[in-house]
Amino acid sequence: PDQRRVAKEYYAKISLQELSFLLSSGYHEHRLTAIFILTFKFEKTKDGAVQETIVEFYLNHLQYLNNWDLVDSGCYKLLGRYCFENKRDDLLRNLSHSDIIWHKRIAVVGTMHYVKKGSFELTKEFVTRNLKYSHDLMHKANGWLLREMGQRNQQELISYLNLYYRDMPRTCLRYAIEKLDEGLRQDYLKGRI
Repeated sequence: PDQRRVAKEYYAKISLQELSFLLSSGYHEHRLTAIFILTFKFEKTKDGAVQETIVEFYLNHLQYLNNWDLVDSGCYKLLGRYCFENKRDDLLRNLSHSDIIWHKRIAVVGTMHYVKKGSFELTKEFVTRNLKYSHDLMHKANGWLLREMGQRNQQELISYLNLYYRDMPRTCLRYAIEKLDEGLRQDYLKGRI
């Protein structure tokens, strides 16, 4: 809460050059505050050129987004929204192909904006591409986005699960089915579908 308060107070006052210094800090709290500030800057402007500059800045500083909260706090509100509104799926798609876990997570969590708008194909593409990725933070992100998709359209989730649930890491599956009816959850968990 304190970091968000600072971000709200200073987002309009701090330049991208100053923000670069904050985002490249060795202190996690500095980097997280910088992401909050950058996200506020993006959300508060209606100027497409300014939004594009902010997205370029974000993409040029990806090496500092090296923890799940640094990724999740801004990627869908900033990069995901920009990609959706400007038909730039390629930016997220390129990240989903990366060997770096944080890039993969930015890609899949970035599709949250798509999911909120009722568009599920990119989410399913990225989850499928990285379904077997070894790190549990990807399993959680994949399951989280599938669950969000199911919150908006349960049939989309069920159709996806019916194709892939046997191949999913258990953590991913548990996250994905969390909001389903208990009987259906148990059917998936016990492989009865």
